[in-house]
Amino acid sequence: MPHLLIKDLPRYDCLLKAAKEFPDLDPSAAEAFLHLLRTGDEVFSVTDRSMVEHHISQGRFGVLMLLWRSTARCAADSLGAGLPMDPRTPAELADAAGVTRATMTGLLDTLERDGFVKRAPDPDDRRMISVRLTAVGERFLRDFLPGHFQTITALMSPLSESERKTLVGLLGKIQQQAAVLGSVKPVSALVAVG
Repeated sequence: MPHLLIKDLPRYDCLLKAAKEFPDLDPSAAEAFLHLLRTGDEVFSVTDRSMVEHHISQGRFGVLMLLWRSTARCAADSLGAGLPMDPRTPAELADAAGVTRATMTGLLDTLERDGFVKRAPDPDDRRMISVRLTAVGERFLRDFLPGHFQTITALMSPLSESERKTLVGLLGKIQQQAAVLGSVKPVSALVAVG
């Protein structure tokens, strides 16, 4: 579902008029924000169509990539030849994905049902569960990722290498500010209720 639920973005002159009624509205900030949301929705829509064609959700794909990344890190280690895949716990995966443990359990249930992951008790601590990418999951990623990476490249092709680096830097600033604002209680929560 899109985050921006309007089809046509307001023109800048409309934002200027709205700022007269709402002095806290910064027209250029609102314009940039709306374009950021619209772009995110459009990019998400393009990648989501590909995932639907491959019968995978964004959430399930994210879990597979987290497991693949930990496997690739182990394989990239010069001493990693022949070592088993690096398992992760459901709690570690939930933290890395930024979702609740209950959400991660649901994602793992469907991934395990489809044979993409395997959960097993930790041999050293039976209270712990380890999650591993299976051969089926790895094969899915090896088949899916080339096309996915081509889509990403096509989406970013209008930008030069320099523009991409600038975009990453600018988005990083917004991400940092969002983290700061996310850790601050909203003003309405700070106002005492009479």
